[in-house]
Amino acid sequence: MRVEQHATVDHALPPGDSHPYRTGVWQPQVNQYDAFYEPGDVDIVGEIPTDLEGVYLRNTETALFEPIKRYHPFDGDALMHSISFEGGSARYSNRFIETDGFLAEQQAKQSLWAGITEHPSNAVADHGWGARTMMKDNASTDVVVHGGKAFASFYQCGELYSFDPRTLEPQGKATWDGHFPTEGVSAHCKVDEHTGELLFFNYHQNAPYMHYGVVDRTGTVTNYAEIPLPGPRLPHDLAFTENYTILNDLPLGWDEQALADGWFSNKFWRDLPSRFAVIPRHGSTADIQWFEADPTFVLHWANAYEDGDEIVLDGYFQHNPTASGVERFTGDLKGFETLDMNVLQARAHRWRFNLVTGATSEESLSDRCAEFPMINGRHAGRHHRYIYEARCTHGLFAFDALIKHDVDAGTETLIEFDDGVFVSETVMAPRTGSTAEDDGYLVTFTSNMNTNESHCVILDAADPASEPVAQIRLPERISSGTHSTWAPLTDL
Repeated sequence: MRVEQHATVDHALPPGDSHPYRTGVWQPQVNQYDAFYEPGDVDIVGEIPTDLEGVYLRNTETALFEPIKRYHPFDGDALMHSISFEGGSARYSNRFIETDGFLAEQQAKQSLWAGITEHPSNAVADHGWGARTMMKDNASTDVVVHGGKAFASFYQCGELYSFDPRTLEPQGKATWDGHFPTEGVSAHCKVDEHTGELLFFNYHQNAPYMHYGVVDRTGTVTNYAEIPLPGPRLPHDLAFTENYTILNDLPLGWDEQALADGWFSNKFWRDLPSRFAVIPRHGSTADIQWFEADPTFVLHWANAYEDGDEIVLDGYFQHNPTASGVERFTGDLKGFETLDMNVLQARAHRWRFNLVTGATSEESLSDRCAEFPMINGRHAGRHHRYIYEARCTHGLFAFDALIKHDVDAGTETLIEFDDGVFVSETVMAPRTGSTAEDDGYLVTFTSNMNTNESHCVILDAADPASEPVAQIRLPERISSGTHSTWAPLTDL
């Protein structure tokens, strides 16, 4: 491994910090590196496959300054990690996404915006972003690659910050030829590898409360439609099929009375159904067909596809979205029990929407708690058999195992690591020239608390429980984070 240290960012957290999301597996990084690997390097155990070609990107929320009042892990700045593969060699880089908020706080050497658990009036800054407004758009939630560029995004809606997928060099913000929506864009844009289109949504405090849009591979907005909801909600993800997009009106949102008082307090309406808006990909508000199902909240969808007259949607049904009956965390963890998918009881679930009859059916796909699903991107919007899920750590927002879920056979393969080893959201990277759905590799980053090291781990997607194909040591142990993506070399 040849390592070049790029830069170190300014930071000022308290000495002896004990906050659970600024220590341990969430210990912030401030150093930025480039590292280069060639076959035979001592930092590689095994061999990097020559038919693994593309880039794995993972976003990370990173605390840098003391919060104005209280820190939540989703308040951290975006630190992007990239490892690209070509011809059996690899390049690793990490860089902070230079959002407007990040640059302002680097200059001020302090936090300027109130976090997700703080009242917006606590902000030092006189402006802000997001569906809540007066927040920092930290771009630290998600990452996608579209039209050869990578984009980091924020779950409360904001800008899309562009950068080179391999070098992470900044490339400004998405403008879409002047048609970037004033409401911003939420995290979890989706890219259809077959058409090159990017599908997005945003949400806000005022009617119609949601919009949906499509951007073609050249960066031209080809559709932007209102999705009218009965009130402000907190949608987090969308799904799509070959011809349709599925958006949601789940019974979780901001309490409207609290909103009137300037607070952003979540409320779950147990007596309201889950509602799903099925809209043709290039359709209008008038084309929406609504479906109802059991009340829940779903953080992430795995995929959707068309099956005759029906749309099949797989996601993760929360059986206890309000953490009802659970002993509340105290101290620095107060309120963070809702970050534990085991508390929320997230389970793989399937919905079917009949486009002819308007009927909905649904069923549970597993008794095991799992979340953060990934699939072979070539099957996005098409029939899928395999979902690669993360097992969520008890009591902490982190992942300690992987699951290969065969939803056709109804079987699950558990891939466990040593105690003290945490993994990232794990992508499926098809081999060059592959045809089978699981013919490829699983790529993830690990954080080993026992050895204070991180590795990029490459597994055989067809047999992920076997020994890793390769383990590549990174320059420094990395922090836990949120979402990732895989882009094949041909998309770069």
